[in-house]
Amino acid sequence: MSKPILLTVDDDPEVLAAIERDLRERYRNDYLVLKARSGEEALQVAIDAQKRGRTIALFLVDQRMPGMTGTELLVDLCKLFPDARKVLLTAYADTAAAIASINEIGLDHYLLKPWHPPEERLYPVLDDLLTEWQSHARSPYDGIRVAGAQWSRQCFETKEFLARNHVPYQWLDVERDAPTRELVERLTGGLTRLPVILCPDGSHLIAPSHRELAEKVGLATRATGKFYDLVIVGGGPAGLADAVYGASEGLSTLLIEQQAPGGQAGTSSRIENYLGFPAGISGSDLAQRAIAQARRFGAELLTAQEVVGLRREDPYRVVQLADGSEVRSYAVLLATGMAVNKLDAPGIERLLGAGVYYGAATTEAAIYRDRDVCIVGGANSAGQGAVFLSRTVRQVKMLVRSTGLDTSMSQYLIDRIAALPNIQIVPQVEVREARGEDHLEEIVVRHTDSGLDETLACAALFLFVGANPRTESFSGFVERDDRGFILTGADLPRNGSRPRHWNVDRDPFLFETSVPGIFAAGDVRAGANRRVAAAVGEGSAAIYSIQRYLETV
Repeated sequence: MSKPILLTVDDDPEVLAAIERDLRERYRNDYLVLKARSGEEALQVAIDAQKRGRTIALFLVDQRMPGMTGTELLVDLCKLFPDARKVLLTAYADTAAAIASINEIGLDHYLLKPWHPPEERLYPVLDDLLTEWQSHARSPYDGIRVAGAQWSRQCFETKEFLARNHVPYQWLDVERDAPTRELVERLTGGLTRLPVILCPDGSHLIAPSHRELAEKVGLATRATGKFYDLVIVGGGPAGLADAVYGASEGLSTLLIEQQAPGGQAGTSSRIENYLGFPAGISGSDLAQRAIAQARRFGAELLTAQEVVGLRREDPYRVVQLADGSEVRSYAVLLATGMAVNKLDAPGIERLLGAGVYYGAATTEAAIYRDRDVCIVGGANSAGQGAVFLSRTVRQVKMLVRSTGLDTSMSQYLIDRIAALPNIQIVPQVEVREARGEDHLEEIVVRHTDSGLDETLACAALFLFVGANPRTESFSGFVERDDRGFILTGADLPRNGSRPRHWNVDRDPFLFETSVPGIFAAGDVRAGANRRVAAAVGEGSAAIYSIQRYLETV
């Protein structure tokens, strides 16, 4: 196969020669480095590459050039190669324009001149961007194929599971692909049991559970050991941070995740206020980076495993799994996060996966290109979903129960939404019904100020209607507040009235629950600040308390 291309553009011959030299020094084994001395020449290089079926992985473009700015050139280049990573090379005086480009064209990064030494100021940035590009780049496909129907709920859930676990797959629609349909009918005797997973080794799975699918694609579902220093239940930001810091401190660490790493944050299409990522980062990419980091330090990760209970056998804590197996450890961190609330309205449950989705459902967004969709909710997750969908759909209607977004959404998102002409805020409404035969066609909303109902044509409905803590499995084992959040540290009775069944001569540590050695962090904890950065902070900080506890056992 031909190497993907790195294209650098600068009208200054000395600068162009220097950046070309540095790029070749680092990337010549894996990429073809090309240069252009003007915007017009760069566009011709890109057009020629497209005609020959070549791929451009990254554009590195000077901001100040005669005829057009670097930002203007990137707009045209990305029409030809929309998946390429975009970097501006700027002088200090151009940083304002570069920052504006982050919002205007989705600039991935800007680099100040001079960029020397490249080992510190150039290569780390480009390494990161190219690694991200490689994870999404298309190449001749010889992996897993998912054969199913577009409006099948289980097919949607399978695609979501694979995508969120970063398992590449090819989607085959049995309603549009006659050879695939014939194959599926031969394997299953009909089209009632979907999807069918076609594997490279010639085997197949029919309507598999997430655990069966995880095992087939090589995700770990069983612990390699029977005992650990620390078991973490939940792979959201808090759990992942705890795994990184626990493993880096030398603790034998096991993380157990029921669905996919990242938790609710992992479904976010773009987190724009996370420290250190001025262009934003998707929740999925943030989770993937954290997984790689935790594994590097030796943490073990299980996927598609549900924790159904905890048991205390001093000095051990026993984690019970849905498959009947158990894992023992000295300490346990509960970071199970939140479960989305269900919208109780006729038609919602029946049309799940067939036009009705909880969250942004990024795997399905391409289906609704140039169509009208609705989002229910007014918090940050709903706003991020609206901005993401606005790039491809014709119109997004945000249906909110309050009079606006001011009370529930960060100001940066409110400003972003206000600047997008195809997002409309519809205040003081609630969804009463979802209608459609095999897929969503329209919804009925009620205007709460007037009591009148209105029918809206709607190709898809994305629901962001709040969440409740995932603590049912721990009910009666650790103390919770009246909303189900786990009480920890100072929120528990202290001194003269310690927690029930507390049998040690001390007060609970920070993040420790009513059971010694059981800790909680992130959204599931009572009093937590429910933001991604806060969850990461709690997961990181909890290790200090866990280490203090381990000194006592």
